[in-house]
Amino acid sequence: MIEKLLTCRTDNSFIQLFRYTLVGGLAFAVDFSLLFILTEIFRIYYLISAALAFLSGVAVNYILSIGWVFNKRRLRNRSVEFGIFALIGIVGLGFNELFIWFFTEQVHLHYLMSKIIATGFVYIWNFSVRKFMLFR
Repeated sequence: MIEKLLTCRTDNSFIQLFRYTLVGGLAFAVDFSLLFILTEIFRIYYLISAALAFLSGVAVNYILSIGWVFNKRRLRNRSVEFGIFALIGIVGLGFNELFIWFFTEQVHLHYLMSKIIATGFVYIWNFSVRKFMLFR
């Protein structure tokens, strides 16, 4: 069972969701860490830091998603595929920025707590749309 979850190629959406969750966790760690470092150490405005960190997480997510999570691809042209993957990520970035801004400025949560909440929403968006549009 562990081998099927972690190593075998699969079209099973539940296994793909499990793997995407692991990949998303790693991408989130990159994203969250960079958000903290850019904001707290380099004193970059938190919404700019959030955008830069998010884009780094998208890159990690793409590399691991095409190599490990999704078995079949709808598109043969990798440049087009990455463009669509990135476009979905940009929409996710918009959601990310909106949620972080809303929970930080309107609800008065700390920006890192806002990031955690935003991540849940964006995770659902990214998996659902990427699975439907790019990967069978």
